[in-house]
Amino acid sequence: MFIVAAFVFVFLNDFSFASERDNPIDSCWRTDSNWEQNRMKLADCAKGFGSSAMGGKGGAIYVVTSAGDDAVNPKPGTLRYGATRKGPLWIIFGRNLHIRLAMPLFIDGSKTIDGRGANVHIGYGGPCFFIQEVSNVIIHGLHFHECMTSVLGDVLIRESYGVEPVHPQDGDAITVRTATDVWIDHNTLSNCSDGLVDVTLASTRVTVSNNRFFDHSKVMLLGHSDSYPRDKIMKVTVAFNQFGPNCGQRMPRARFGHIHVANNNYDPWTIYAIGGSLHPTIISDGNRFIAPDESYKKMVTNRVGCETSSACAGWVWRSVRDLFFNGAYFSQSGSSVKTGNDYKTKQIFKVESGSAVPVLTRNAGVLTCNPSKPCSRYGT
Repeated sequence: MFIVAAFVFVFLNDFSFASERDNPIDSCWRTDSNWEQNRMKLADCAKGFGSSAMGGKGGAIYVVTSAGDDAVNPKPGTLRYGATRKGPLWIIFGRNLHIRLAMPLFIDGSKTIDGRGANVHIGYGGPCFFIQEVSNVIIHGLHFHECMTSVLGDVLIRESYGVEPVHPQDGDAITVRTATDVWIDHNTLSNCSDGLVDVTLASTRVTVSNNRFFDHSKVMLLGHSDSYPRDKIMKVTVAFNQFGPNCGQRMPRARFGHIHVANNNYDPWTIYAIGGSLHPTIISDGNRFIAPDESYKKMVTNRVGCETSSACAGWVWRSVRDLFFNGAYFSQSGSSVKTGNDYKTKQIFKVESGSAVPVLTRNAGVLTCNPSKPCSRYGT
């Protein structure tokens, strides 16, 4: 009886402690009523492997006023014009916009695309965002849905790079390729023709945080292919996200690399939650997993090429402080590694136990941000 009572006390105490504050990213900026006058403070708030992403901090403010899009000769006032300029820019939106891009939007380095203060939707049957061969990019506060495969055509890649023919691209919402120092935060993503977030081709130092993913099968891919070992350098933090309702798999799916999956909330999946191949290191840290009702879908993990205990011996997949419901369980393997609160690097941040996740993820997705008021949950 004493053991049960002690467990209940610790559980409630931990939950009440977490409920007194936001997660460490949001507590840095979200309650500031002067956010509109101090937008660039956001760049100091990233945690995890993408914590060095400064985006357009220190640059000018560029205001998007038009939903139009010319892929080759973008007009001032459009999103593509600002995103392809040389040098740091902090891109905001002067009004609510629904943007259907003509071709994939290649975002130059040192850019922040900040949707706070406007209701901005990207997709509607067009292609979406590419972050390729650049560094220092922040994507914040946007709705992505119905991002579709592009066609062959010419695109202004960057102002300093010029126009190039671009082959048809998969219909991902946000594609990160051979890029570093990228932060994807507080976006709402659903229902695209391929993935919602792809991080591939030796990209590293990336954080995906506070996003809401729903109504989509293949959510997040980390690692290009089984034949691309350069992805061993990949380091990605996936934290404080809401997965579901109606997410199928890949939350995330990883190849190679080191992935820290921390304080996320998982609604029942339709296939699996976390998967991978080619022995990535995956640390599941303080997450909350709710399994589907089907008895054969209770296992959180899906590992391709690691079907026996001997084959899995070199795969470091660890569960730390996770919370499991409806029969969910995590299949661990490999030796212990330094994880979560034990990181001795600048990526360190406080990871709570899984019991705190409903509080830490309660504001996941796009926020409602009005002048002179703290940003709040979308629709409130």
